[in-house]
Amino acid sequence: MPRKTTTSSFGTTKREGHDASKFYSRNLYQPGVTEAPTECAEEQEIPPAVHENWFDRIYCTSSEQMAIPDNSVALAFTSPPYNNGKEYDQDMSLEDYLALIRRVAREVYRVLVPGGRYVINIANLGRKPYIPLHAHFYQLHMDVGFLPMGEIIWKKAKGANSSCAWGSWRSAKSPRLRDIHEYLLVLAKEQASRPDRGVSDMSGEEFMEATLSIWEIPPESARKVGHPAPFPVALAARVIKLLSYVDDVVLDPFAGSGSTCVAAAQLGRHFVGFEISEEYCALARKRISSFELASSKLASSKA
Repeated sequence: MPRKTTTSSFGTTKREGHDASKFYSRNLYQPGVTEAPTECAEEQEIPPAVHENWFDRIYCTSSEQMAIPDNSVALAFTSPPYNNGKEYDQDMSLEDYLALIRRVAREVYRVLVPGGRYVINIANLGRKPYIPLHAHFYQLHMDVGFLPMGEIIWKKAKGANSSCAWGSWRSAKSPRLRDIHEYLLVLAKEQASRPDRGVSDMSGEEFMEATLSIWEIPPESARKVGHPAPFPVALAARVIKLLSYVDDVVLDPFAGSGSTCVAAAQLGRHFVGFEISEEYCALARKRISSFELASSKLASSKA
């Protein structure tokens, strides 16, 4: 008989005989608000940029107030914490969690150029009941002012033999769906098109594949990267090549292990990341430095 598993705070586990009581005991599934949300983004003065060259940096601070200029970022791509019990998560109520996402959304809106895109990688949560986070995200970002521009289904696996959320085995009583996908919500600031022009670096074949609504890209290994829930650099790279020009600035307001910033550096874009964990700030900087060192050695070998 398979060993019973429990909800993991680092990476994912197999699902046979899974005990999810730890997950369902979190404040996410409790009624009411644990503490009153603070709607501070419109009330507090935005600090000036702390560096003349404010980009190509990882800031180890919250993105609820970003010390970067208005209308300066071409693209923001992120996967926010899901508030589902990973190591970096706070145990927040759904209301508190969405208030945090809203405060960050207002800042992202401020710093994006008109027509710039904000792409959010999000998964829905739970089964009893199912929480459609992507629906909540659509509504709150539209309230902030963003325009929905479509969504991408990120298909992470074909069938996942270890993914078993059966509910009632081979019975119509209460079968559970098994998630093998996440969403990429594509939002725009003010207008559908950017008024400026730049250098795009996608081939025709890459463009045709990237403009389909389903992307099949394998997930990243949490153990390999050293972060509980990293998304693959390949996912960030496709978003960046599709929605930004060479030399644009790309923002990740929840930088985590730095995958967005690594992809931006690899593709000739500038990056700026915000992350509250000192450990993950160090990890992101290390990954970026490793790429830059490898690129420098390659350039020297060709000289």
